[in-house]
Amino acid sequence: MRKERLWRWTNQTTGTDFVLLGLFHQIQAPGLLFSLVFSMFLVALTGNVMMLILIWLDSRLHTPMYFLLSQLSIMDLLYSSTIVPKVATDFLSGKNTISFVNCGIQLFLFTTLVGAEFLLLAVMAYDRYVAICHPLRYSVLMRPIVCAFMVAGSWLGALLNALVHVIYTLHLPYCASREIHHFFCEIPALLKLVCADTSLYANGLYFSSIVFLLIPITAIMASYGQIISTVLKSGSNLGMRKAVATCSSHMIVVSLFYGTAIIMYIVPEAYHTALQDEVIAVIYTIITPTLNPLIYSLRNKDVAAALRRVLRR
Repeated sequence: MRKERLWRWTNQTTGTDFVLLGLFHQIQAPGLLFSLVFSMFLVALTGNVMMLILIWLDSRLHTPMYFLLSQLSIMDLLYSSTIVPKVATDFLSGKNTISFVNCGIQLFLFTTLVGAEFLLLAVMAYDRYVAICHPLRYSVLMRPIVCAFMVAGSWLGALLNALVHVIYTLHLPYCASREIHHFFCEIPALLKLVCADTSLYANGLYFSSIVFLLIPITAIMASYGQIISTVLKSGSNLGMRKAVATCSSHMIVVSLFYGTAIIMYIVPEAYHTALQDEVIAVIYTIITPTLNPLIYSLRNKDVAAALRRVLRR
């Protein structure tokens, strides 16, 4: 049965269409997995929209920390919406094809949004570092214009990076086989279809991964190292508890998001299979956007209090 469906998908393609094989074609109970994925998408959609509404409505959340958090919610909302609706449409229609142009659009949107989130998480760590290590200078170092510039830099840097990689990737010569062993258009999966030596481009992709992954995560670790050092020097148990409460949610997000992305983009391809890539991609495209609003709302007293105030209204 699965072979018949795959044959049908392949024969529905044109010369420039791709076939997305991933996520459901090797699963014994695809309907159950689809229900789980789509349920998580609805939770991500609801949670991130709710976070945006709370931050917008409650004036007590009009601070740099929550401005950055609102940007995180926007990014999660957009890039999960770039992928899951297409996955759902393909599953329900039985057509797992995507045109060359739509693949390029999805690739550009995803690469921009995920790159912007890599940089934004580093900015959020810097915000917590300034708040805890330099509280008297916080209003100056994190004034609105500075926050706006850092967020704009995250978006612009990611957009330029995506533009370069997407244009180059789409101009590569592709083989006769158009079957992508993935559930959306992503650069590592597309490179496997190229009928040319991509080793030089792989080096460029590796360099971009260092800029967008290793440098931000190094900055994050340095920020939290300084936070821990400052709190320990103060000798305050209350300060330690506040620091842990403030930073623990951010560290959960960072561990999930950067950890899976490093495996996908920096660990050599020989050490992970196409199936493992799909599982890893599910974590940073579906699970992380679902967990982010839950982590920040359930583990954050300000957000919980804002929710209660809004509900009382």
